[in-house]
Amino acid sequence: MLDSILIRVLFIAILSLSAASFRPEGQPVWSAALLGLTIAVAALILERRLARITLKRLSGMAVGLLTGLLCAALVSTVLARLGGNAWPGLRYAQIACLTVFAYFGVSLGAAKAELLNTDLLSKMFGSETAPANTRKILDTSVIIDGRIADIAETGFLDGTLVVPQFVLQELQMVADSADSMKRTRGRRGLDVLQRIQKMPQVKVQIVSEDFPAVKEVDMKLIELARLFNCKIVTNDFNLNKVARVRGVEILNINELTNSLKPVVLPGELMRVFILKEGKEHSQGVAYLDDGTMVVVDNARRMISKTIDISVTSVLQTTAGKMIFGRFDERTQAAAAGAFPSPERRETPLRREQAVGE
Repeated sequence: MLDSILIRVLFIAILSLSAASFRPEGQPVWSAALLGLTIAVAALILERRLARITLKRLSGMAVGLLTGLLCAALVSTVLARLGGNAWPGLRYAQIACLTVFAYFGVSLGAAKAELLNTDLLSKMFGSETAPANTRKILDTSVIIDGRIADIAETGFLDGTLVVPQFVLQELQMVADSADSMKRTRGRRGLDVLQRIQKMPQVKVQIVSEDFPAVKEVDMKLIELARLFNCKIVTNDFNLNKVARVRGVEILNINELTNSLKPVVLPGELMRVFILKEGKEHSQGVAYLDDGTMVVVDNARRMISKTIDISVTSVLQTTAGKMIFGRFDERTQAAAAGAFPSPERRETPLRREQAVGE
């Protein structure tokens, strides 16, 4: 950081002194030095702006600029042939053509940059970023959720995880909220992001691309995904729907979680802990380790107990998977061999003691 500052200061000093030393006759020293300083500052501002532009967009701007300059040269040649050098407005017309064509070339080249294939340039000169199709943009909700860190740690996510600057700003706003609940969620999201950055096998890239004309963060994520031609990792239901309508691929953490839940077939035996009573008469409700709800008939009187049930059906809903089962004494006896409990193991011993007495 200090080296870059010194280089920039040296650049400004050299350009200002050069302008003062090689000024035209009659021009004051201070005005020439001020002109050199202005040019240096403008060059530094342009350099900071260009550093934020992707390789594809920069290539499009370069191609557009060259095309614009070529068109301007052709038009200037035609004007010189038609009007002759004696035409007083020739110089002005040539400068105007140069400026207009260069401007249109740069703007149109940047707008149509996605049509360029920069794979050859990336192979020749290297690329400071991962290929677009290996990037995955993280939204605010999936960072706060925290499960993305566990998934990244297992190595199932390849490529680069992209965190836009406007997502970081939203996380910071949530972390600084006056609401204690929001503040806790925001700070957890920052901790999750820091945890991901410390993983050696995961590459995290902070990008500064923004879309000032777009106000909503979800729409900015969609525009950024279209710009990078990559996917969005989220668990937001609305973002999932809107992105798919606009042709952007989504990796939904909730859908991944539902697909990884254990497969249970009707007729199988399960051991569950009845936590509370159900909506219907004589029903009990249990939950698996992954949060799947299990509704058990005839288990209302078994609340706060671990019992063996027989699965009757499995229902897949938008909210997740629900398992329905039935409890009876025959099921409990049939499951004795499959799920031996400490109570059952102690039963023979107790019988022997009873006989001895």
